[in-house]
Amino acid sequence: MSKEEQAMMGLWEIFKKKMWLDSFKMKAILKGYNPSEIHCIAYIGEAEDSNVTKLAESFDMTRGAISKLTKKLVKKGLIESCQKPYNKKEVYFKLTEQGKAIYNIHEEMHKDLKNRDQPFFEQVTEEQLDVILGFAEKYNTHLDAEIKKLGIDIKSDNL
Repeated sequence: MSKEEQAMMGLWEIFKKKMWLDSFKMKAILKGYNPSEIHCIAYIGEAEDSNVTKLAESFDMTRGAISKLTKKLVKKGLIESCQKPYNKKEVYFKLTEQGKAIYNIHEEMHKDLKNRDQPFFEQVTEEQLDVILGFAEKYNTHLDAEIKKLGIDIKSDNL
């Protein structure tokens, strides 16, 4: 196996393990809510004027799928829809008190996950981080060019 393949396999293993650990913790703490619901709540909690269009773009989902998801969250009492006095056409979402509680739990969980990994990162030198960041930047640029060749317009935050 080449070093390139070993590097990619190593990165993939890191990603899978981190996702599994994070998901394991999230499922334990936020029982009864799926990841789409949690991420929707997080987006609404962080972004002003959240609406179906913005959520669909952010999550790379159809507006229909987002409508279904937000209706579910409204029914659970986690978000509510509202309109601006000057724009009765557009529907926006905001967190209810129960939604804010879930949002706060989610934010606290992210802090805990960062704290979990902090002892490791304290052992990593600035130079090592610079190498990793340089690699990530160059490889992302390469992948963006490959995506562009396909004629697909995506934002990396929608992947």
